[in-house]
Amino acid sequence: MKILRFNESHNITGEQIKRRRKEKGLTQEQVVAQMQVAGIQIDQKAISRIESGDRVITDYELMKMADILGVSVDQLIRDSMYDIMKDEEL
Repeated sequence: MKILRFNESHNITGEQIKRRRKEKGLTQEQVVAQMQVAGIQIDQKAISRIESGDRVITDYELMKMADILGVSVDQLIRDSMYDIMKDEEL
C-alpha cells in the first residue's frame, strides 16, 4: 500500500504533538514509556519520526498520544489544520 503525503508529511499532527509534549515537559522517552505501559509497542525513534512527519501515526497511537498530552484527538487535528491553513496564507 502506498502512503500518500500531505504537505510533504505523512501526518498532520506531528508538529502539534511535539509542541504539546514540550509544553508538558515530557521527553520522547517518557512518552514511549507511557505508550508501552498502555500496550502500544513504539520506540523513541518512532516518536521522533511522527513529530517530524516522516512516519504515519495510527489511530490507536493518536488516541493514546492525545491522552498522554491531556488533549482530545479532535483538538490535535483542529490545531494542526489551523497551523496548515495559517502557513498557506503566508
